Amino acid sequence: MTTSIIKTNDIGKGTDIGEFCVIGENVKIGKNCKIYNNVTINGYTSIGDNTTIFSYAALGNQPQDLKYIGEKTKLIIGKNNLIREFTMFSPGTGENGATTIGDNNLFMAYVHIAHDCIIGNNCILANCATLGGHIQIGNNVNIGGLSAVHQFVKIGDGVMLAGASALSQDIPPYCIAEGNRAIIRGLNRHRLRKLYKREEIDEISHIYKILLSGKAPIKELAQEILDNSKSDNIKRICHFIINSKRGIPYKRGEINE
Repeated sequence: MTTSIIKTNDIGKGTDIGEFCVIGENVKIGKNCKIYNNVTINGYTSIGDNTTIFSYAALGNQPQDLKYIGEKTKLIIGKNNLIREFTMFSPGTGENGATTIGDNNLFMAYVHIAHDCIIGNNCILANCATLGGHIQIGNNVNIGGLSAVHQFVKIGDGVMLAGASALSQDIPPYCIAEGNRAIIRGLNRHRLRKLYKREEIDEISHIYKILLSGKAPIKELAQEILDNSKSDNIKRICHFIINSKRGIPYKRGEINE
């Protein structure tokens, strides 16, 4: 016999909810989800099909932000996510605010995702990774355990942030960053090899050597490359750098292969 408090009727077929859970009336849960004991899900939270949530996760509660005044903001979680113990995901803030999480992600124990974050697909956030508000993360991103990311930071596709790092600036696609404060240490060749052919990887590596050379400000170099490139991959990297508001952290002329 379950002792859970389930106020919503919007639960998909095949979803299993354990004991001592609290599920709010505005929560939507997809098909074939597994929710273990002692999980709390509140607010205007939606959870996609085939998602597993382990014990003591707290999703959709009021965000830890003083500007939040009770708006009907959302937490949107996609399909096939694995959410481990003691994780805490906050909804958005402000009018039409939302925290949005894609598909096929792994969030290990004690991960915190603050208000208004956007996370892509196929990401792994290791134990105790902490995201401040308004952070944007692309696809295929790995964030190491005990790492903290400053609010409003953007992290591109295929980035690896090493464990115990503190990141306060933007990291372009396919880079490895590490340290406190974290800077670019090299390219995430492991991810590149999974996504691209050899000639494409060589092109990306060559472009980063130019961008991080220090011969000119990185945004000027990115604009020059963008104006002369036909590669969608290179254009995506250049657009990321040009549009960065927090800056790109690197040591000029240094990139480890």
